Amino acid sequence: MSKYFATSQEIKQLAEELCKSHEIYGPQVDQQSGQVFFDVLSDLDALDLDAAIPSMPVKEILFPQMERILQYRYDDATQNVTMEKAYAEKPKVLFGLRPCDLAGIQCLDRFFLGQEYVDDVYLAHRRQSILITNTCTRPWDQCFCVCTHTGPAADEGYDLDLTKIADGYLVQVGSEKGQAIADQRGWTPAEARQLKEKDAVVDRSVEAFPALAKDNKAWISRAMNRITTGFVKHEIWEYIGNQCVECGACSFVCPTCSCFNIEDAKMCDGECERLRTRDSCSFEGYTRMAGDHNPRQPVEDRRNKRFFCKLSFSQSKKYLRPGCVGCGRCQWVCPGDIGLPNVVQYLRRETTA
Repeated sequence: MSKYFATSQEIKQLAEELCKSHEIYGPQVDQQSGQVFFDVLSDLDALDLDAAIPSMPVKEILFPQMERILQYRYDDATQNVTMEKAYAEKPKVLFGLRPCDLAGIQCLDRFFLGQEYVDDVYLAHRRQSILITNTCTRPWDQCFCVCTHTGPAADEGYDLDLTKIADGYLVQVGSEKGQAIADQRGWTPAEARQLKEKDAVVDRSVEAFPALAKDNKAWISRAMNRITTGFVKHEIWEYIGNQCVECGACSFVCPTCSCFNIEDAKMCDGECERLRTRDSCSFEGYTRMAGDHNPRQPVEDRRNKRFFCKLSFSQSKKYLRPGCVGCGRCQWVCPGDIGLPNVVQYLRRETTA
């Protein structure tokens, strides 16, 4: 894997060059709220690689909250149906991805592309995407990627990886696509001192994580074991369920949640459109069947299944990693204070009681 050194100006020139052929998305700070959003860059000067973790996961670009995937019309007179796809395949660059969001994309890749059936809509978004990651140096108070082996530096799955060092950026190549870009730029091969400087940056980032995140590292594995084997008391799930307000926020901000619903809507001009909308296992109607039967009626049953999805061995086998990437967003948005780090703490207290 090739490693290069590039100045900050050369990284900006890379973004300018890619902008000519791709739609570029990156972290930018909203001036009014101060929040960070990973969105399309209409002005490359807004790209802020030093910004904190984005409020929303990057999956919004590849797997939108709501997306029109098909348009069709049925002619009553001729009994003919005309259909056309409604999604567009646009080359895009995700510039400055956090490693936790990259791990989320890898989970989505394995869900939509790595199973028996390939999702054409997701593939259209993903096929021409370039992933450029950025080593995290500003963890949130809720971040715990050090527990899930998804940060603060990326290990695999990227095309190019950036790490801010004293005089510029250490650039690591992770794919043939990334190597082709590096060959065109003519960057200077990295020196040994610059590689050591990256290690120091990562070490400082790990030290910046809250103590709870580092303490939870072993307990994530123990929680996986207890959830997989069913050794969690019903009273614990009932306690967690009583705190859940069924808002679905945890699912919508989670980089790995992939559940969706399909709906057809009739338009005023006689055409119909097929929409894909993200769904959440928090909702009571998520598992409702014909005849109004619901095998997961109690809210604690739905919370049980959500954390099973994030921390069970069977899910880890499917995704080749845990279903949680440690971004901490669920902890940040949950009004019931049952984000995954807190749930691990509940299981920890049960174990040590």
